[in-house]
Amino acid sequence: MSELTPPRPAAAPLPRRRRLLILGICCMSLLIVSLDNTALNVALPSLQRDLGASVSGLQWTIDAYTLVLASLLMLAGSTADRIGRRRVFTTGLVIFVLGSLLCSLAPSLETLVVFRMVQAVGGSMLNPVAMSIITNTFTDPAERARAIGVWGGVVGVSMAAGPLVGGLLVESVGWRAIFWVNLPIGLTALLLTLRYVPESRAPRPRRPDPVGQVLVTLLLASLTYAIIETSPVFAGVAAGALAGILFYEPRRHEPLIDLRFFRSAPFSGATVIAVCAFAALGGFLFLNTLYLQNVRGLSALHAGLYMLPMAAMTFVFAPLSGRLVGSRGPRPSLLVSGTAMAAGALLFAAFDAERSTPLLFTGYVVFGIGFGMVNAPITDTAVSGMPRAQAGVAAAVASTSRQIGQTLGVAVAGAVLSAGLASAAHATSLDGFAAASGPAYWIITGCGLCVLAAGALTSGAWARGTAERAARRMAEEDAARQAPARTPSP
Repeated sequence: MSELTPPRPAAAPLPRRRRLLILGICCMSLLIVSLDNTALNVALPSLQRDLGASVSGLQWTIDAYTLVLASLLMLAGSTADRIGRRRVFTTGLVIFVLGSLLCSLAPSLETLVVFRMVQAVGGSMLNPVAMSIITNTFTDPAERARAIGVWGGVVGVSMAAGPLVGGLLVESVGWRAIFWVNLPIGLTALLLTLRYVPESRAPRPRRPDPVGQVLVTLLLASLTYAIIETSPVFAGVAAGALAGILFYEPRRHEPLIDLRFFRSAPFSGATVIAVCAFAALGGFLFLNTLYLQNVRGLSALHAGLYMLPMAAMTFVFAPLSGRLVGSRGPRPSLLVSGTAMAAGALLFAAFDAERSTPLLFTGYVVFGIGFGMVNAPITDTAVSGMPRAQAGVAAAVASTSRQIGQTLGVAVAGAVLSAGLASAAHATSLDGFAAASGPAYWIITGCGLCVLAAGALTSGAWARGTAERAARRMAEEDAARQAPARTPSP
């Protein structure tokens, strides 16, 4: 730019009404992605009967989606920063709507799994990019915090509405209607995005890391396959991919996964907490959906109503946790969350909650409180002490960890259940199912205890000190890399 050229004026802030409309559009994208998954859980037994699916087949209908989503979240976020957030967001809406339509028409389990992967490609372009749009739209810190609080509350809404909406659709129309719901919401969000959401890009986007992307996808896919299909060969492939990540990523200038983040105890803790909490949720929903319909013989609608206490507690306690994190920090929420999730699962593992309706509902309420408390502190803990320029990447890693956890939770719970049912004399009886699912509930209890332990360890003064030191060191290293080389004067 010439010295005579005046600097380009900063863009004027958008009117408040338009900012709120953009927030609503972004929340619509989160709603269809979250609602689709929670509603589909209730439809699994109906889908199993219609398509003749095995337990492992049901696992793949959930895990194929979360696996692809987890693999592509960070790639989608960095691509949006580079080529335009609105462009990637609208592309994601188109692909998600198309994938939903294909899922509703799937003639077999195999094609449904493939179409779920198409859905996930679109879904990966929605949530992380929508968060970037929100951050870019709401520039005032207090206003941004409230917007993110509304965004997080949508997760509670989808959790509460998913089982009930799924049950109503399965009972009245069939499981395919769950995917039809995405069409009008997705198309409306697409039209509103094209009309009202401005284009934006990062001032200095990260460069692509194709080798890192391949290694991450290979790790997640092979690990999930190894668990669901009990394949030692794929377990070895997963170990090799992990070794490749640990060797390659630290040597890259702008890696897909910046391993320096893990010097921060709060960030490492947030990653462990996200994986464990969402693994517990994925396994808990999977087991209870099959139990309520296949063992108790409930309809999809009644199964959704049975699980409503858990969803209601998530809906109520998620915003309370957000306010508690804002006033007291993440530690109280994490301690309550880990304790409640472990206690809720323990009622099934040690006290056979399936045999008693009051105990069953108690388990749902307690587990719902725990899950409602955990979501808000995960992101807060992940970005705690991070340099501002790195906060978005840190939050993306936390989001990826959530999806990885849900993938592994369904894979492990399903594998344990399948092994137990294979040796049970009466697989569909209460005694047979309770015995087969017991070990899986002990694993879920262990996940809750890991949330408790990681929350206690990584949210104190020592942990905050590690975050501050890690942030300073990262800032110094990045400044040294970006400094222009000094040339000797002639």
